[in-house]
Amino acid sequence: MSPEQRREMIIQTAIPLIAEYGATVTTAKIARAAGIGEGTIFRVFADKDELIQACVAEALSPDHAIRELDTIDLAQPLPDRLAEAAEALQAHMARMGAVMGSLGHRGGKHPGAVRGAGRQESTARLRAALADLLEPDRAALRRPPEEIAALFFGLLFTQPRTDDEPDLTPAELVDVFLHGAVSSEGR
Repeated sequence: MSPEQRREMIIQTAIPLIAEYGATVTTAKIARAAGIGEGTIFRVFADKDELIQACVAEALSPDHAIRELDTIDLAQPLPDRLAEAAEALQAHMARMGAVMGSLGHRGGKHPGAVRGAGRQESTARLRAALADLLEPDRAALRRPPEEIAALFFGLLFTQPRTDDEPDLTPAELVDVFLHGAVSSEGR
């Protein structure tokens, strides 16, 4: 295994542990979960802080979500494509939230510069990938795919978070987005 592959494997193993234990996770626990010796971690990372920073960068990176969006079959009907996109983006946000929350970065605060894309670049890349999913239906859309993507992205991440009302499922969210809040009987 190359050093870069080992680094990636350690990061992928450490992310769920950091989400669960925060910064108190030990390198010994990460090494056990990865099936490697603890010293192997320190051949790839200078210290635990560097490992945590690499995990934060990976959790904030839009690359995984974009790969998921790129695998959505464009031949599917638009509602199905958007529901899959919503699931992929919600999973991305959940992963980011779990890691950042466990490390004490609450309140939507970005921890500052990390390796990889910043918040604006990440958002732009995710919106562009969403616009690509909308492109096959350009002629049927009332606005350009880029605007529809931005609206959908915004709606997806501004769902009301209340204890007594669960979030809409991706299919429910897409239905409201595409067909509005008024039922066909109410029109």
